[in-house]
Amino acid sequence: MMHSDHPVIRLKPKINAQRLRHGFPWVYDNELVTDRRTKAIAPGSLAILQDHGQNTLGLFAVNPNSKIFARKISDDLDCSVDQLWFAQKIAKALSLREALYSQPYYRLIHAEADQLPGLIIDRFADLLVIQPNAAWVDRRLSSLVAALSDVLKPKSIVVNGAGRARVLEGLEDTRYLALGEMPADAIEVAMNGAVYFADVAAGQKTGIFYDQRPNHKFVQDLAQGKSVLDVFCHVGGFGLAAMAKGAASVTCVDGSQPALNLASRGAVATRAETPFEAIKGDAFDVMGQLAGQGKTYELVICDPPAFAPQKAAREAGLRAYERVARLASGLVAPGGYLTLCSCSHAADIERFRAASIRGIGRAGRQAQLIYTGGAGPDHPHHMALAESSYLKTLVFRMQ
Repeated sequence: MMHSDHPVIRLKPKINAQRLRHGFPWVYDNELVTDRRTKAIAPGSLAILQDHGQNTLGLFAVNPNSKIFARKISDDLDCSVDQLWFAQKIAKALSLREALYSQPYYRLIHAEADQLPGLIIDRFADLLVIQPNAAWVDRRLSSLVAALSDVLKPKSIVVNGAGRARVLEGLEDTRYLALGEMPADAIEVAMNGAVYFADVAAGQKTGIFYDQRPNHKFVQDLAQGKSVLDVFCHVGGFGLAAMAKGAASVTCVDGSQPALNLASRGAVATRAETPFEAIKGDAFDVMGQLAGQGKTYELVICDPPAFAPQKAAREAGLRAYERVARLASGLVAPGGYLTLCSCSHAADIERFRAASIRGIGRAGRQAQLIYTGGAGPDHPHHMALAESSYLKTLVFRMQ
């Protein structure tokens, strides 16, 4: 297809195109001239983006139903986004992962970092889980599945089209098997010396949070011989990593009983002799109850869901992060460590750090920040993430 067949979308006069030229891959709806013609473009279509002076900025996928109106696809205006195009992107991503990891358990495609915006693919050996979080991917799933089959020869491919990201794109929830058979049980995943169990059929997102792997590693190195509390634990992310490093005891808190069941299985498989407790309940309520009981721990981790997924929720989300920090601070023994995480796009690292420090102060505590972490080496630093700060982890040593 010649690029002249693509519609043209244009930035508003006062929008500076420099960050797009430097690699930022998104254009928001309030940055574009959105007349009747642009609003009528079908979600997932490709369009040529121009600045106000009609200088071309690249080929973008468009979704008029999303606040992120356009996502950068390529500088090549003539490229065909087909099976071969996907296969080339996947092969490039695969070469990086194979250099980083000795076992085939990792995030294979991490959205903008792999120049595939809105697409997540996690690998569990010969099973792949696709999260199509953008309309352009949804429209081309058959080509994507064919490319994955060609490059990796997997036995099974699961499409997990569910979650908040798809809601923001105006997409319906869907979950189905695109290739092979659905696993009858949770998949065993070895990571950082711990053993996790990922429910790819019915679990949250792809069943495991691969992107936290380097942060698990940093925190587990603090855990030997310590009592550990992992709040919002999911399937035991930080808690099991700490257990693998010789934590004295591990307590996991989550609102999901199925997730806690998997965490308990992981605890047995990781280090059965280590005392392990699973507490089901609202994390805020449980932290208050533990404080009321006078409980303290030498290492406390809080890795909550995104409280500020979009700008409209940012202030409320930051107050929630502050409350997490305040409640968790009261549970850390003097000289112990507090780990606070955020996966909110709308709360950048400065705002998240400020909210965390406010919460610590309002708990009457003082702390030294010793670590600031983001996504792992399989998610190269990218301007999109520098601005949206997708994943943030702070570790404090408490006074």
